[in-house]
Amino acid sequence: MAETIAHEANSRLARLHHTGNDEEKQRLSDDLETASNLEDDELLPKEKQGGQSNPKSSFTSGLVWMVINTLATIGIVFTNKAIFSDPSLKLAQLSFACFHFVITYLTLFLLSRPSLAFFQPRSVALLDILPLSLTMSLNVILPNLSLAFSTVTFYQIARILLTPTVATLNYMLYRATLPPTAILALIPAWLGVGLVSYYDTLPPKEQNGLIKTTTTTTSPLGVLFALAGTLASSLYTVWIAAYHRRLQLSSMQLLFNQAPVSAVLLLYAIPFVDTWPASWAALPGNRWGLIVLSGGFAAVINISQFFIVAQTGPVSSTVVGHVKTCAIVALGWVTSGRGVGDYGSLGGVGVAVGGIVAYSVIMLKEKGKQAGGQKGR
Repeated sequence: MAETIAHEANSRLARLHHTGNDEEKQRLSDDLETASNLEDDELLPKEKQGGQSNPKSSFTSGLVWMVINTLATIGIVFTNKAIFSDPSLKLAQLSFACFHFVITYLTLFLLSRPSLAFFQPRSVALLDILPLSLTMSLNVILPNLSLAFSTVTFYQIARILLTPTVATLNYMLYRATLPPTAILALIPAWLGVGLVSYYDTLPPKEQNGLIKTTTTTTSPLGVLFALAGTLASSLYTVWIAAYHRRLQLSSMQLLFNQAPVSAVLLLYAIPFVDTWPASWAALPGNRWGLIVLSGGFAAVINISQFFIVAQTGPVSSTVVGHVKTCAIVALGWVTSGRGVGDYGSLGGVGVAVGGIVAYSVIMLKEKGKQAGGQKGR
C-alpha cells in the first residue's frame, strides 16, 4: 500500500538549520521530489540491495519494470473506479482497504522468504507501530473515497497536491525550505487543482436542450475526501521517515509490520462503518473478477516499484510518475464523456501538470548543481 517511497528526509530535517549543510539540504530536496511519485497507495519504498550488476542489463530490466509499473498503476485506478461505481460497493471502503492490506502483507511475506530474500523480516512492538498504522489506513481509505465520488481525472490531479502539502508540513514542523523557484512552480499546481475542482463539480452542460447524461462529474463530497486524503497522505509521508529512524527498520520491514496491524484495526470498525451488498452471493461475477484483479495489480505495483527505484534511480522514477499522471488523466478525460470544449477543466489540468513538471525539473537541476559543487571540492 502506500502508494510509499523511501522516506528518510525527516531523519535529517532537524539538522537543516545548521548553515552550510548543503548535502543535507540536497538529500531533503530529493526526498521531497520523490513524494510526487506516490501515485497509488500500494507503492513500496526503496529497499537497499547489495552487489554489483551490469549497467546495461540493469537499465533494460528497470525499463521493463517501469512499463509494468505504469500499466499496473493505470489498471488499478480504473479497476478501483469500476468497483466503486457499483452502489453496493461504494461504501464498503474499509473492507476494500483491509483486503489490500492483506494483499500487501502476503506480497511482502513472499518477498521475505529465503528463496527470494529481498529483505529480512523483523518484528516490533504493537504500540510502536500503532500510530503509523492508523495513519496508513487513512492514507488508503480517504483517497479511495475520493475516487468513489469523483472523476478519475480529478482524483489523479488532486494527488498532485501531495508534493506541495508535504513541503508545507516539513516547513511548518522542521523549517525545511525549498528553492524559491521550486516554491513558485508549486503555485500553479495548487491553482490547477482548484480550477479542476471547480469545473469538475459543475453539472453536465446542455446540448440542443438536452443534458449530456454520459458526462460524469465530481461531487463536492469527492473534493472534500480528496483534500482530506491529501492531508492524510502527506502526514503519512512525513511520519514514515521518523519511524524508519526510530525503529531502525528498512522500508520493507516497516511496511511488513504496518500492513497486518492496519488490517486488524479495520476489522473492528468495518461492521459499524461499511455498508455491504444485500447479498454477496448476488454480486455479479465480473465484480468479483475486478476485486481479484485489483489485488493482483496491488501486488505487481509493490514488486515493480522496488525494482524501479533500485535499478534506475529517483530521476527515472520521477519520469515514470509523470507518465502515469498524464496517462491516467488523459484516459480519465476520455472515459468521463467530456469534450475538448470543456476549457475550464482542461485548462486546470494543464496548469496543474505543468506546475508539478516544472517543480520536478527545478529540483533535478538543483540536484545537479549540488552534485557538481561537491565534485569540485
